[in-house]
Amino acid sequence: MNSRLSLLLKDKDLRNKVLVIALIFAVFRALASIPIPGVNAQALSALFSSNQLFGLLNIFSGGSLANLSIIMLGLGPYITATIIMQLLTMIFPNLKTMYYEEGSAGRAKFNRYSKYLTIPLAALQGFGFLKLLTQQGVLPQISLSGAVVSVFTIIAGSMVLVWLGDIVSEQKMGNGVSLLIFAGIVAGLPGSIYNALQAYTPSDFMPYAAFVILALVVVAAVVIVNEAERRLTVSYAKQVRGNRIYGGVSSYLPIRVNQAGVIPIIFAISVLLFPQFLGQMISAFSLNWGSAITNWVTNFTNNQLWYGIAYFLLVFIFTYFYTAVTFDPAEISKSLQRSGGFLPGIRPGEPTTQYLSKVVSRVTLFGALFLGAIAVLPIVTQVATGTKTLTIGGTALLIVVAVALDTAKQIDSQLTLREYERS
Repeated sequence: MNSRLSLLLKDKDLRNKVLVIALIFAVFRALASIPIPGVNAQALSALFSSNQLFGLLNIFSGGSLANLSIIMLGLGPYITATIIMQLLTMIFPNLKTMYYEEGSAGRAKFNRYSKYLTIPLAALQGFGFLKLLTQQGVLPQISLSGAVVSVFTIIAGSMVLVWLGDIVSEQKMGNGVSLLIFAGIVAGLPGSIYNALQAYTPSDFMPYAAFVILALVVVAAVVIVNEAERRLTVSYAKQVRGNRIYGGVSSYLPIRVNQAGVIPIIFAISVLLFPQFLGQMISAFSLNWGSAITNWVTNFTNNQLWYGIAYFLLVFIFTYFYTAVTFDPAEISKSLQRSGGFLPGIRPGEPTTQYLSKVVSRVTLFGALFLGAIAVLPIVTQVATGTKTLTIGGTALLIVVAVALDTAKQIDSQLTLREYERS
């Protein structure tokens, strides 16, 4: 371990990559701390404390939404655009071919289209937020020209973060978008710890001890489930080409328990937020109707029982839905058949497709239940500890663990490559 860390610091190329990422993190945190003018900090704090959905959106903005910074939406519009583009692959065959069959050039083109889609999504989300914040007294009433300037500023902030994420990804030490979100979550950790310690009294020892134990158990569970996979043995038939024999070996097909990652939670948040955004848009034409929708959504999110049930069910459903988008048993069956591979005891073709569908459905059941439990974990911890200062952000924890594991693997692969080149 020490030798690999020493290699990471001594190798000039790797050291420069680490410094570039650290610099971008510093720029990101600096932008996140610059608020837009005229913010009522007290009203903003009250709004966030009364609405759990904004707390979740703040996670995906990297903490910049809580400050109403010039990058308040963070990478949320880009993430939404990427999800929409992936869903469109189910409708448009050309997009599916571009994403899955054209290699790196197709992926680059697909990502470029996602960036184009980010601009209108950032404009719509930015306008909706400004309208909501104005009605809640967080921001003063602004003119049409002021609103246009603010929306363009929000769009520019999101696109700057997308550009910074691309620079981080080019260092090949992890996904840039994920690392920026990771940085925002970790940056808020000291403040959360400080607030919890400030509220501590000797009579709170048992709730705090239970919280620490629960947090350790959840971290262990997230690591285990994130790395868990069902391995299906794949055998390859022997093929004679000239004087050589190919194939005749065995490999395995990994089916991850958490195949969908954190995407179902993002889907669920989007669905839960849509009525509120709809209310803000309607209020521009009918104030009574818009206020009625907004008040209904606020009352619903404040009801922890019904909000928790709806959130859990949406995450559960979207886990199956997104897994179906990203894992196509029919395509995998065809790919195995073309390469001469087969599952022992299962005939190629339609039987293999049916078997893969059954296995994926069973494995995804556990993953969906786990993601649903992670999503409602803050509500459970509040009820269990009896205090709002102690909450385990399951979504944030899932992101942090997944990003940390992925980054560690990519760094380790680069260190292994350099050790191989030196030997």
